[in-house]
Amino acid sequence: MSSKRNEELATLTREAGYSEAGLAHRVNALGAARGHSLGYDYSAVYRWVTLGQKPRPPVPSLIAEALSERLGRRVAPADFGMTDEGTLVDRTLLYASDASHTVVKVLELGKADMKRRSMIIKAPFVLSALAAPSRDWLVASLGELTDGHGPRRVGMKQVEGIREMFRLFQQMDVMHGGGHARMALLSYMNDYVLPLLRERHPETIMRALYEAASEQCYLVGWMAYDDGQHGLAQRYLIQSLSLAQASGNAALGAHVLAGMSDQANLLGHPREALQLARTGQRGIKPEMSAACMADLYVLEGRALAALGMKREAARAVANAERIFQRVNRDEEPEWARFIDVAYLFGEAAMCFRDAKAANDALRFADESIADAGRQGRARRGALSYATRAISHLHRADADPAKAAADAAVVLDLAGQVASTRIRATVTDLVHRLQPYSKVKEVEEFLDRARVLKAA
Repeated sequence: MSSKRNEELATLTREAGYSEAGLAHRVNALGAARGHSLGYDYSAVYRWVTLGQKPRPPVPSLIAEALSERLGRRVAPADFGMTDEGTLVDRTLLYASDASHTVVKVLELGKADMKRRSMIIKAPFVLSALAAPSRDWLVASLGELTDGHGPRRVGMKQVEGIREMFRLFQQMDVMHGGGHARMALLSYMNDYVLPLLRERHPETIMRALYEAASEQCYLVGWMAYDDGQHGLAQRYLIQSLSLAQASGNAALGAHVLAGMSDQANLLGHPREALQLARTGQRGIKPEMSAACMADLYVLEGRALAALGMKREAARAVANAERIFQRVNRDEEPEWARFIDVAYLFGEAAMCFRDAKAANDALRFADESIADAGRQGRARRGALSYATRAISHLHRADADPAKAAADAAVVLDLAGQVASTRIRATVTDLVHRLQPYSKVKEVEEFLDRARVLKAA
C-alpha cells in the first residue's frame, strides 16, 4: 500500500470538475454497466488521491473512463499512476472508441483463445455488458477515424485478399458449422490481419482494413457462439462492433448488433435482444443493406415472441418479409450473403414457433427447409426441421408421429455439422417428445438419439 499522495489523479479529478463523491458515483455506475457491483463513496476517492492507494482491476480503467468523459480526451490509467487495466476477461467486455485499443484487445483475446486458457474459454456471458456497446455505437454514429496517415505498401488488392479469406471461412461456417474452422480463422486473423492495423496506412486503406478485421472478428465470435462458448463469443462481438465503428461502415455495425441480439435471445434475455435489434434498425437505412435490415426485423420479432407479444412479433416478421423483397444479392456485402430464404424464413418460423402459431411456423419452416436443402446447408436445415417438429406438437391436432419424423431428419443432419447449437437442439427435441414415447415413431427417434448421445 502506498502512502504517497497521487498528484496526477488529484489534478485530473479537479480538472474534470468531479467531487470525491461524484467520481465515486460515476465509477460505480460504469462498473454496473459492465456487470460489476461496486459500492464506492467519497472515502474511497480520498484514499486513492490522498493516500495513493490503488484499487484492483477493473477499477483503474473505470476511473480513466469517468475522467475521459468529462475532459473530452482519452485518459489512461497510466496517466494517474495506475498501469493495470484489469483482467482480459473484464477488458474485452469494454467497448473502446479508440480502434488501436480494440486491436490490442482482440490480439490478446485471440492468443488466450488459441492457447485454450480457461479464464477465457469459461468466461461468463455478462448481460449488463450489452447496453454500453450498443449505446456507444449508436451515439458515435460510426464517427470518423482520426489517425490514418502515412502511405504503406498495403493496398486494396491485399484487402481484397483478406476479404476472400473471409468468404471462404464464412462458407465453411454456413455449410459445416462453427466448430470446423474457428481456430484456423483465428490464427489467420491474429497472425496476418490484426498486425496490419498496428501500422499506418492511407485513410481509405485503414478503413477497409478495419472493416475486414471487424468481419473476421465477428465470424470468430459467431463460430464460438455456434460452439456454445457464449462468454467468449460475446467478447469477440463487442470488439467487432468497435472495429466496425472505426471502419465507418454503419451496416456492418448493425449486423454485429443483430448477432448480439440473436445471442441474447438464445440465452433467455429477450428484452435486451429487442433493444439490440431496434438499436441496429435506428443506426442504418434499408438501402445500406436491405438484407441486414430484414434480419434486424426478424430478430425483433423473435424477441417479441419470446416476450409473449404475439401481434407485435407478427408485425415485425411482416416488416422483415417486406424489406427482404428489396434485397439484391449482387449488391449486398459478403457478410450478408447468408441472409436468404433458408435463414430468414427459418428465423421467422422460430418466431411463430415461440408464439405457438403453429400454422405460420410450419409455412415458414417449409420454405426454409426447401432452400436449405437446395444449398446443402445442414445446420440451417436441422434448425428448421426441429422448428417444424415442435410446431407439429403445437397444433390443436398434435401429431407426434410427424414431429418424430422431422426430428429423425435433425439427427441425420446433426452428423454433418460441428455445432453445439445443433446438439442442444437434439436434446430439446428429446425433452419435448418424451411424453409421446409410446408412439412408435417417437420411440424410434428416442432410441436413435440415445445412441447418438452415447457415441
